[in-house]
Amino acid sequence: MQKEDSNINLSNNSDLDFVPWFRNAAPYINAFRQQTFVIYFSGDVLNDNEFPSLVHDVTLLNSLGVKIVLVHGARTQIDKRLRQNKIKSQYAQGLRVTDTETIQVIKEASGAIRLDIEALFSTSLRYTPMAGSQINIISGNFVIAKPKGIIDGIDYLHTGDIRKIDTGSIQHSLNAGDVVLLSPVGYSPTGETFNLNGEDLATYSSIELNADKLIFIDDSKGILDEDNLLLNSLTIQQLKHIISRIENRPGIEKNDTIRHYQRIVRACESGVKRVHIIDRNIDGSLLIELFTQNGIGTLISRDHLEDIRSANIEDVNGIIELIKPLEESGLLVKRSRERLETEINNFYVIERENKIIGCGALYISENKIQAELACMAIDREYQSQGRGEKLFEYICKEAVKKELQQVFILTTQATHWFREQGFIKVTLDELPAEKQAFYNFQRNSAVYIKNL
Repeated sequence: MQKEDSNINLSNNSDLDFVPWFRNAAPYINAFRQQTFVIYFSGDVLNDNEFPSLVHDVTLLNSLGVKIVLVHGARTQIDKRLRQNKIKSQYAQGLRVTDTETIQVIKEASGAIRLDIEALFSTSLRYTPMAGSQINIISGNFVIAKPKGIIDGIDYLHTGDIRKIDTGSIQHSLNAGDVVLLSPVGYSPTGETFNLNGEDLATYSSIELNADKLIFIDDSKGILDEDNLLLNSLTIQQLKHIISRIENRPGIEKNDTIRHYQRIVRACESGVKRVHIIDRNIDGSLLIELFTQNGIGTLISRDHLEDIRSANIEDVNGIIELIKPLEESGLLVKRSRERLETEINNFYVIERENKIIGCGALYISENKIQAELACMAIDREYQSQGRGEKLFEYICKEAVKKELQQVFILTTQATHWFREQGFIKVTLDELPAEKQAFYNFQRNSAVYIKNL
């Protein structure tokens, strides 16, 4: 079969770089299919010239089978309309006290935002990122609210709390392939409209929908450490420590940052698997965060993002991708897919965010007291961070459970690392008989043994 264009030029490095990137994205694409993402973006994002690009990225996620719930903020637009109408707002505990004039402005601002977003999702011009797309965006009275009431003597009037989310209707729309849009307003059974905090609405919705991800897109680069460096990933225990550290600073009251972090903790503790904080000022930040190993913001999870476990047949592709460069360089003996599939029960892997970043195998000898440690590999991006040691310790513990007395390795270039782990160089005679029989003298591997 002849190609449509035999004159395609792949000399451009960006074209060539796309191939490995797309291949590396495949595990995420497979993992995200049919998952539910709740994505919050602030009112500032809506005013950004790059907002249409964000809409394109959301439609891309939808086309990959991700169920999307969008929650928008509106503070910037509301404040602008209030200034134009010369209406002053009162705040208490970080919340707007919403009187009759203000709630009318909020209705107008939220309605205008909803229409603008719906218009962008309707764009399908040829030669645009949304060409040919037919994605429905659904909004409605999904949020039931109640008045916040009087707190510390302050009547919050039309400022409300979320009472209930109509998850049944939302799920019906998501299952139909629609994108659901939630505005920061809620309605009471008596027909009143209440002003809600958009971040609270996103958090509450993610919990009620049992979402796989809750994503905040705003001006924050993510969560920073004491040296003002970005923390790529955190557990909620680590985030609680950061909250405590902020609260213990002299003169610090409960501010918006602490409230935001507490929402994240609540979401994770209530079952949301991952929470992301992404900088809106970087074009494509949503895709970079979701489809690359290190992302671009901060990822918060209930537990550690990495898991060391026994391998299964579904891990074969990941192991092949991991060890292929090492096989080509001669560091590892080449293994066929068929051999890996046959021997997969001997393997252990490190999995990080649905990607295999480390592996090792344990082959028990016929004498039942010795085993070969083989095919040890760590993804180059994650080397020199202690993962090899952790994997080795895990495999050794498994060997002890199997009542083994020694593990041995055959290596050509990693002798120093194994010596650091307690291995001692020995002669070929100390290997099990069957291993001696199949020793590759041409490869001339050094033999090391460690007592358990």
